Amino acid sequence: MGSDKADDVLRGTTLEVYRYLLKKSRPMGTREVQRALKLSSPSLSVYHLSKLEEVGLLKRVNGNYVVDRVILEDTVKISRFLVPRYLFYAIFSVVALTVDLLFFMPATITSGYFFATATIAVCAAAFCFETARAQLKGRL
Repeated sequence: MGSDKADDVLRGTTLEVYRYLLKKSRPMGTREVQRALKLSSPSLSVYHLSKLEEVGLLKRVNGNYVVDRVILEDTVKISRFLVPRYLFYAIFSVVALTVDLLFFMPATITSGYFFATATIAVCAAAFCFETARAQLKGRL
C-alpha cells in the first residue's frame, strides 16, 4: 500500500498504537497493547492493529505484531523517545545565536553583524516553531 493510505490511517488511537510499537521495537501481543494504552477491550486493540497491518505498517509474527515499515521520517528515535528532527536544528541555531551574541558582538554594531544576527535569530525562531508544532500536532 502507498504512504497516502498510511497517512490516512495514522490518526488518533491508531497513531498511538503505531508509536507505541515503534518505541518498543519488539513483537507485542494485542493484550499488551491494550493494557499499555489503556484501551477498553482487546478487540479494540485488534481493530487498530489490523488497520496498521492492512496498510503494511505492521506484520504479524507468531501471533504478535511488529513494525514492518517506519514512515515517521520527520522524527528521530533516541533510546525509546521519538523527537522531531527539527529539534536538532533548533538547538544548533539557538547555540549559534547565543555564541554570536556573547562572543562576537562588536563594540559598534555594523549592518553586516546586524544582518547576520537577525538571520540566525529568524532561523532559530522558525526551527523552534516547527519543533513545537510537530510535537503538539501529535504526528510523531
